[in-house]
Amino acid sequence: MTVAPKEPKEAPAEPAATAADAGPGPGAEKAARKEKLGKGKEPKDAKESKGKSKPGAPGKTTKIIPDNPNFRYIVRIANTDLDGTRPTALALTGVRGVGLRISEVACRLAEVNASEMIGNLPETTVEALETTLGSLATKLPVWMVNHPNEPFVGESPHFFGPDLETRRRDDINVMKMIRSYRGVRHERGQKVRGQRTRSNGRTGMAAGVIKKAAKEAAAAAGKEEAPAAAAPAAAAAPAAPAAKKV
Repeated sequence: MTVAPKEPKEAPAEPAATAADAGPGPGAEKAARKEKLGKGKEPKDAKESKGKSKPGAPGKTTKIIPDNPNFRYIVRIANTDLDGTRPTALALTGVRGVGLRISEVACRLAEVNASEMIGNLPETTVEALETTLGSLATKLPVWMVNHPNEPFVGESPHFFGPDLETRRRDDINVMKMIRSYRGVRHERGQKVRGQRTRSNGRTGMAAGVIKKAAKEAAAAAGKEEAPAAAAPAAAAAPAAPAAKKV
């Protein structure tokens, strides 16, 4: 007769640790800290974490501090102040009449690096750039200049800087003198290139307001004239003859 082996007795379960023994949780610590600081106040580390930007997020642009001691933050070309921290090709677009394509061509003709900051260029190079801009009409095809087939001179000049605004004013004055359609539209301050004017480009007071006020004034004047005209008409009418007795 075999006897079954006795099962080992289970070890007594350890009593669960109470909340008091474990100590206050993170929520209780935050609540106690908040009460200590008072209402409306945040802990210092929370403010710092809010102020810190996430990695990769766009922040403030850093100021460029060039190493060149002769660096110029303002470069003057064609009576125009240009930002010296911009690349040469982009900075030249600040001159009236010079676009990105014209500026790149000017940099190639003057043998200047288009990506170099214009403030790093010496004065002689800047003067060469301005001279190149002035001689673009003789080095560019006709379709690239801004005044092709000039009727008065018989050439195709390229105006830039203050000369462009002066030439534009002269062209408008010529159109006004010959009384062309565009000149008349310029005189009246209306749109010149065929845009609609019913809802856009209005000048002065709105036409609807003037028309409404005129209608109201005409209606009021008509009401005043009606009783005044009725009184003399009644006075001038002859009295009806009395009926004869039979």
